[in-house]
Order: sequence, then structure tokens, then C-alpha cells
Amino acid sequence: MRPLARTTTAALSTVTALALTAACGTLIDDERPAAPYARLTGPEVVNKALAATRSTKSVRMAVETTSAEGPVSAFVATDVRGACTVTLSMGAAGTLELVRTEGTVYTRSDAAMLREDAAQDGPRKKTAADIEKLTGRWVKAPTGDPHAKLAERYCDRETFLGLLAHKSGTARKGKTTTPGPDSTSGVTALTVNGRTDEGTWTASIAAEGRPYLLRTRLPDDAGGTGRPLTVEFSGFNEPFSVKKPQISVS
Repeated sequence: MRPLARTTTAALSTVTALALTAACGTLIDDERPAAPYARLTGPEVVNKALAATRSTKSVRMAVETTSAEGPVSAFVATDVRGACTVTLSMGAAGTLELVRTEGTVYTRSDAAMLREDAAQDGPRKKTAADIEKLTGRWVKAPTGDPHAKLAERYCDRETFLGLLAHKSGTARKGKTTTPGPDSTSGVTALTVNGRTDEGTWTASIAAEGRPYLLRTRLPDDAGGTGRPLTVEFSGFNEPFSVKKPQISVS
């Protein structure tokens, strides 16, 4: 009887071990779900991110590029109604603030930006007295002001999303990264990259929650200049409102 008992005990131990192994295996699978984009191709992931980002009621964008005037940076907040605020800095050219509300555009410039604009005014060139009067004051955007036109162009998220859309066919999925201490999004993200005639591009797409486009770096700003363009997206669907500035100069 003892051999039989030993055999029975061994068999029960084996069955128990197998059951525990299966249970543990199931638990591990539950704790490590498949990545949200595992079954999608690179282009499909990018198109999904573009659609999600286009659909947001509001978004904020931080833009970095360069121009003939030096480094360019812009901080933009905009919504689907067309309301928008922009702070545009262009190297030595100075800084311009823009507000668009109810279809009207207002700007406020520092002295350096006003001097740069004056140099392009031709016969209507502003005098030193004009520049002093306008510095730091809100005005309706002057007709033909190139910097105001550029800033307003940044109000349209499609200005940047469209550039990535044209390159999405070359997309390849890369690594998934966890948010670091300097992360603006605070979510896990999938890196996607590709290459076109202009060079290599990269994008970072949220792998948690909605598949928003978090960041993109393109080798050209679509002007044929070969100047890289970086855009970071944040503030998706956050409350956003714009007040008409107080006009102090007629």
C-alpha cells in the first residue's frame, strides 16, 4: 500500500503543480495585456493619432523651428471655434502676441518686433515715435503684417498635422517609452518614425487613453528650407476661452 500511496501523492502533487502553473500563467497574461497598437501597422497608428488630435475641442501646441531671422518659438492655444492665442518669438526680431476672437485678430508687439516690421513697410515705414507709441499696446492686426500672418497660421492645428499626414505612409513602429520627470504628457507613449526625401521624421503617440499625437519632429517645415520643425501637443479638450483685448491705440 505504501508504494500506491506514494504514487497517489506524487500524482496529486503533479496535478496541483500544473493547476498552479496554469493559474499563474493566466494571471501573468492579465497583468501584461497586449500593447494597444500591437495589431496596427505604423501608418494605421499615425492615422489614428491624427484623427484623435483633429477631433479635440481644444489643444495647446509648442512649436520650435528656425527662420532667416533666427530661432522661432511659438506657444499656441486654440479651439474648434477658431479662438486662438499665440506668443511668437523670432530670434532678434522680437516677440509678438496674437489673439483671435470672433473672427478678429489683435496683436501686441515689443519694440524689436515693431522695428523689424517697420523695415518691411516700405513707404509706410513707421517712425521711432510710432514704434514707441505702439510698443506693448494691443491693436487690430495691421494689414499685410507678415509676422501676424505667420502667428495666425499657427492657430490652425492642421498646419502641423497635415505635414505629418503626408509622411504617414512611411511610418514604422518603434519603442514604447514611459514618462520621465520632464514629461509634459505624463503618459506612456509609442515612438513612430519614418523617412522621406526630406529626411527622417519621428512622432510620439499616447499609448494610454485616447491616442493623441504628443510630439512630432519633421525634417522640413514645408517651406523647402530644410529647417527642422518640432511640435509638442498638450491640453487636449481643456477649457479654453479668449477675451477681446483692450485696444489702447487707434
